[in-house]
Amino acid sequence: MISKKPKAVIFDWDDTIVDSWPIAMKALNAALVGMGQEAWSDDEARRRCGGSARDLFHHLFGDRWQEADKIYYDTFVRLALDNTNIHLHVEDILKFLTKHKVYLAVVSNKRGHLLRSEAEHLQFNQYFDKIVGAGDAAADKPDPAPVHMALQDSGISADADVWFVGDSHTDMICASNAGCTAILVETKAPPEEMLVSNPPALRFKKHHDFMEFIKVCFSQSL
Repeated sequence: MISKKPKAVIFDWDDTIVDSWPIAMKALNAALVGMGQEAWSDDEARRRCGGSARDLFHHLFGDRWQEADKIYYDTFVRLALDNTNIHLHVEDILKFLTKHKVYLAVVSNKRGHLLRSEAEHLQFNQYFDKIVGAGDAAADKPDPAPVHMALQDSGISADADVWFVGDSHTDMICASNAGCTAILVETKAPPEEMLVSNPPALRFKKHHDFMEFIKVCFSQSL
């Protein structure tokens, strides 16, 4: 059981900070249909997604992955322009952790330049010491490389005192691979069987519940 405040908190971005799953689903299915495949159901997408779009399309389409990637990317950017919503209570969490001088970072499988552009547009870049996206590190999640990049120059090592907060089984695997404490916020909870090998240390139904836990952690650490 976690009982002390963290040295750092690393957040996933899509569906952890922002509610982008509906947009991602439309973009994914546009790419699949455009490549001659059938669209995926929500359940199938939750089971098969989690890595970067680049890795997914490499697996599905081999040498033609860039064709699918372009359809996905163009559709996502078009739809996300004015339809990105921030999850309720997320900013409360970020403000609280910033006030208490906790090192904050983002590790996402969204393309790095798009991720940072979106964070700047939402004015959320002010909260994070480092924002790492797909293609920035030597490998993408669930490889631990982007976690190490996110902590680079911070003086903080990837260990149990670093919380990794995400919504997917990929985030939980990444946390485990990096040696961090995995925390699941169930904005779109993955199938339970996908959490068996890498279960979260803690899980919360809503960001408000996570916020209340953080307050208790910090009050006990005074």
